[in-house]
This record gives sequence, structure tokens and C-alpha cells, in this order.
Amino acid sequence: MDPNATLIVQSITFLVFVALMWRLAWPPILGAMQARQAKIAEGLSAAERGEKALKDASSKSEGELKAARAQAQEIIGAANKQSAQLLEKAKADAEAEKARILEAGRAEAEREIAQAKEALRKQVGDLAVAGASKILKREIDAKAHADVLSELAAQV
Repeated sequence: MDPNATLIVQSITFLVFVALMWRLAWPPILGAMQARQAKIAEGLSAAERGEKALKDASSKSEGELKAARAQAQEIIGAANKQSAQLLEKAKADAEAEKARILEAGRAEAEREIAQAKEALRKQVGDLAVAGASKILKREIDAKAHADVLSELAAQV
């Protein structure tokens, strides 16, 4: 066979092969490629949507975190204010209790001083009666001279 004829037969065979492939094999390959492209495009779209959702969720969580921090600061401020108020109330109560105790102590001291003065007056009166009795060498009736003793006790 002639090399030109072989080349022509091979070219025809090749064209028939390409035509058959174009008709039979190319559509399924092209369909698979298009399906793969669609799947890749869908995956990229889903990734973009996921990335957008992640950004949205991240910004939302940061906003909620800021709100929670602000609320925590408000709670801490309120707690500090309440503790300061309780401390001031406790100080005021302690001062009132101190004043009450001091007043009660003063009243008790004045009462004891009055009792001591009264006891001292009685002792002075008894001593005066005893002294007068010794001077006069006779017994003085304390009941009969109660007025004199009262005046003497008042002067002392």
C-alpha cells in the first residue's frame, strides 16, 4: 500500500472515530463535566453563604457579648451602690446604737451618782446625830428631828 493511501485511510478512520466519539461519548462526558461544574458552583455558593452566616453570627455574638458586658457592669455598679448604701446604713445604725448606749450609760451614771449622794447625805446625817449625841451626852431622837436632818442633808 501506498503511504498516501494509508494516510488517507488513517485520516478517514480518525475522523470516523472522532465523529463517533462526538456523538456517543462526548455528551455523557460533557454532561458529567457540567454536573461537576454545577456541583462546584453550588459548593462555592454554599461556602459563601456559610461564610456570610458565620460573619453574621460572629457580629451578632459580639453584639450580644457587648450587651452582656454592659449588663454585667450595670449589675456590678448596682451591687457596689447597694453595698455602699448598706455600709452607710450600718454606720448610721452603729452611731445610733452608740448614742443610745452612751445615753443609757450617762443616765445610769447620773442615777448612781444620785443614789450615792443620797446615801452620803444619810451617812452625814447619821454622823451629825452621832456627833451631837456625843457632844450632848444624851441620845437625840432622829425621828423627832427629821426636819432638822432634812435641812442639814439638803445643805450638804
